[in-house]
Order: sequence, then C-alpha cells, then structure tokens
Amino acid sequence: MSLTSRTFSSPVTEAYRWLDTRPPSDLPLLNAAQAAPADPPPPPLRAHMAELMLHDDAAHKYTGNWGLREVREAAAATTSRLYGGAVTAGQVGLTSGCNQAFVAAMASLVAPGDEVILPVPWYFNHAMWLDMAGAVKVPLPTGPDMLPDPELAASRITSRTRAIVLVSPNNPTGAEYPPDLLTAFRDLARARGIALVLDETYRDFLSTPGAPHDLFTDPDWDEVLIHLYSFSKSYHLTGHRVGALVTSEARLEDAAKFIDTVTICPTPLGQKAALYGMTQLTQWLAEERETLLARRAEVQRLLPQLEATGWHLSGLGGYFAYLRHPFAAEATQVAKTLLHDQSVLCLPGTFFAPDGDAEAARHLRVAFANMDHAGLGDLAARLAALKV
Repeated sequence: MSLTSRTFSSPVTEAYRWLDTRPPSDLPLLNAAQAAPADPPPPPLRAHMAELMLHDDAAHKYTGNWGLREVREAAAATTSRLYGGAVTAGQVGLTSGCNQAFVAAMASLVAPGDEVILPVPWYFNHAMWLDMAGAVKVPLPTGPDMLPDPELAASRITSRTRAIVLVSPNNPTGAEYPPDLLTAFRDLARARGIALVLDETYRDFLSTPGAPHDLFTDPDWDEVLIHLYSFSKSYHLTGHRVGALVTSEARLEDAAKFIDTVTICPTPLGQKAALYGMTQLTQWLAEERETLLARRAEVQRLLPQLEATGWHLSGLGGYFAYLRHPFAAEATQVAKTLLHDQSVLCLPGTFFAPDGDAEAARHLRVAFANMDHAGLGDLAARLAALKV
C-alpha cells in the first residue's frame, strides 16, 4: 500500500467538487468552507513585498532550512513578549505554512506503529499526515464544551504513545482551551515522557486579552512543548505559506533533514513579509482581531434565530462556528443539501472525525470570518430556512 493511499482525500477539495453539481440559483454562493482570510495582505505589506521583489536579490534565493536569522529572531522575540517566556532564535524554525510545521515535528517524533492522541473532532490535515506516516491515531473524545479531558487522555497513553496534539483556538470547533487545561496537558506529557504538540494557528484572534497560556515561562519548556504557528492567517499570507515550528534546538536539527528533502526552505519573500508583519503591523493585527471578534459577537446575536429552528451552537471561535444541525440525516448529506438548496458551502463534522462518529454526524463547521454583518445575517436566514 502506498503512503498516500493510507488516508482520505482532502476534505476541502471534496467539498469544492460539490460546486460542480450545484444547480443554478438566484442565491449568491456563501462560502463558509475554508478557514482562511479571503482578502489579500494589507496595502502596506503588499507594497513592501513589491519592493522586495524588484530590489532585494535575496528575496529570490535559498535561505537556510529554517529560514532567515533576522526573521527567526523576530519570531522568538514576538513569542517571548506575547507569552512572557524565554524563546531564542535557535528554537524557532520557519516553515512553508503551519501544516509543514506539524509534519516536520511528526517526522522527528513518530515511526510506523507509534501512537498520537488527537482530540475529536480533529483537524483533518493532522489526521491525514499521521495516516501517511504509518502512525496510529488515538481518538480522544471531547465533552459538550468541546474541551478534551487530561484524565481521559492519560488512560489512553501506552508504551507506543509519542505525543498529544492540541489545537487552540480549535479547528473545527472554535473552542479556546483555558490556560489551566493546557498546563494540565503539559504536566501529563512531561510525567509520561511524551511531547505536547500545540497548534495555535488562530492565536491572534482569541476572545480574551493577554497571554493564551504560560507554558513558555517554564525554563525547560522545550523538553515537552512543540509549538506551531501560522503567519499566513494573521497577515493574509496564505498563498505565501509561512509558519513556524518552535521547539528545542536538537529537534530542529533532526527535523531539518525532512525540510531539506521537501522544500529546502520557506520562500524568502514570505519570510520577509512575515518579518514586516511582526515589526510594522501590530496595530493593524489588533484591528483585524477586533473585526473578527465583532463578527463572532454577531453570530452570538443571531443565535436565537437558529435555535428557534433546532440548531445548537456547540463551539464558537474567531473563525468558526461548530453547529449541531436539527435533522435526522447525516452531516454530509445536510451539507450537500445546504449547498443545493441554500447556496451555502460548509464542511460536515464527519470530515473531522473517525468513520462512524455519531457526534460528528450531527455537526457542521461554518467558517464565518470572511463575512460582514449583512452576510452573517443572510447566512443565519439560510440555515434557518433549510429543510432536509
């Protein structure tokens, strides 16, 4: 069996194929499928990138596997400032998107047959790579609050367990993991000699101010914590693929073997754009967060309209609403009917869970971050009008 045949096809690609069979409709398409900014980078960043393209020869050349030193230094300083901890440039590796940060970390952690614990619903690209790596996914159910339980996770650790993977704010549920929960998982991972992989792709859009947690204040944080981040989401650089892997220098040295055989390095133009974002766009990013939080608040305001027709909000974040639908049909059928009848494209919960997961079959992930208030009102009306 080939590596790629061990896993499922891209859920986003599958959902976009549904558009090919969408009947003509007077309703404009509302795309709530992909959790990425639709707008390009802000004008000052685009102007800076244009200058780099024209006048900076280094923007077109290889860098080291883990990127340019000045960008790694800025990322380390930004991480240290946000979390109140101590991170050095040698502990930061820049990657071609946050997905590659995850894959590189897993390449340094797991061998075929090793186990990795994933809370369910999980991020499907994490599940896909573990399949292709020959690793065993160990599902960790979450409760009604969409939060994983450290005690339940402890009961699922075996001699083959290499890591627990957490995503906060969560994709697909939007749930924000409280600091004490993350601390409990860190302590569990340390006690059992495994890694805690924490993906904070949507960190910059948390609903609460201040540091998301204090894990970096631990002087030995890199013995346990492997941290993942995405510049792509924060600065609208999705097509330029810029992420970060923050971990021990020893792990970066080992994982560099993977990077060197895949991309060699992230694009220098993307790296330099991320540097500009970190150093010049602090206020712009704060305003972007406020815009997304206002949209989240609008979803909450519209919720009674949905609840009146049987919908239930299970999770809400800066980018996603995880909605339990009121129908007897399975979520994939509900999502296809929603597209056919109401011209709304979103992803079924079944794309984020093992086959046969009953809770996933009751849910849809609705990515609302690219919709203004009028669009959100239209979305709520179409969901409320759906009949399956």
